[in-house]
Amino acid sequence: MSDAANDLARYWEDGFLLLPGLLERDALARLEARFVELASGAAPAPARLVVMRDVMVVKGAVKPLTPLHAVNKILSFEDDETLFAYALHQELLAIVRALIGADLVTLSTNVFNKPPGVDGRHPLHQDLRYFTLRPADGILATWTAMSPMRRDNGCLAIVPGSHRRGLLPHGTPDWEYVNGGFFAAEGVDVDERVHLEMEPGDTLLFHPLLLHGSGRNRSSDFRRAISTHYASTACKRPGGPRKRAPVMRRIPAPL
Repeated sequence: MSDAANDLARYWEDGFLLLPGLLERDALARLEARFVELASGAAPAPARLVVMRDVMVVKGAVKPLTPLHAVNKILSFEDDETLFAYALHQELLAIVRALIGADLVTLSTNVFNKPPGVDGRHPLHQDLRYFTLRPADGILATWTAMSPMRRDNGCLAIVPGSHRRGLLPHGTPDWEYVNGGFFAAEGVDVDERVHLEMEPGDTLLFHPLLLHGSGRNRSSDFRRAISTHYASTACKRPGGPRKRAPVMRRIPAPL
């Protein structure tokens, strides 16, 4: 079996695939500079892009040292040409298409910013909790480190193979400070976690049912990553109550 075929088989078996050094240094520098512009307020943001502040800052529990220290994440960057270039990265798209199909839409786009000095934890959860499109196998997340990811700055933790458990019940964690929209999967043994330390440019692809989360940033530096969820255009919304429609952008199959 070829290396590419092995990679695809490993994704379906483990629920994730780690690709070292996928994004080039120049591309990362452009993404970093644009994030700083938007998060600091130095440049106007597109209408649908949201700059989300950390809950501890919002509640006055922490006074941020700089505007960047206040930001938890940027979401919905579909209308930002510089950030959306990440979602159009040709090598990344080739792997995504090999796994879920050639004709795609973006379902969720984020730049995650974990500043020092705030709680910032994200409990173990499954991303399918946030989506109404089905089937789950037609959805895939990409998550690329923009800075070094270590245990002390809150690197990602995953539970390999957990995508085969189905969608678990989720609730609000019993923490003093929880950022908006952060839910925790219930009945999960945290000792199953595997922590993924990554270098800038390393990229994780994972299934929307894979359990994953991240811890506190205990370092003095920022921990930053960029992410896109893709869905095949073959995915559909089943009947019943619907959540608010997400910001989406189609990426047609190449001619």
